[in-house]
Amino acid sequence: MNKFFADNKFRFFLLLAIVFFATMYLLFNSYGVIKYVRLKSELNELNEKIQKLEEENKNLEAEIDSIKKGYPSKIEKIAREKYDMIKPNEKKIEFEEE
Repeated sequence: MNKFFADNKFRFFLLLAIVFFATMYLLFNSYGVIKYVRLKSELNELNEKIQKLEEENKNLEAEIDSIKKGYPSKIEKIAREKYDMIKPNEKKIEFEEE
């Protein structure tokens, strides 16, 4: 009877060790759960960046389209902001940032 309990203890510890190492393998191998969670998070971040860039691209395309169509207000806005152009008889006032 003593041998029976000793044998069961050995089997129990062997099973426990197998379960422990299998869990560690599933968590930390190259295809493990931890890597999956990290990659899933990275995928979500990249999808958000793609969405923002697509929106920015759409805005830029609309701006290009309005410039190509020759909307005077859009052309004037760009000329004033980018190239510091002014109309005749206008004065330009600049402010210094402190």
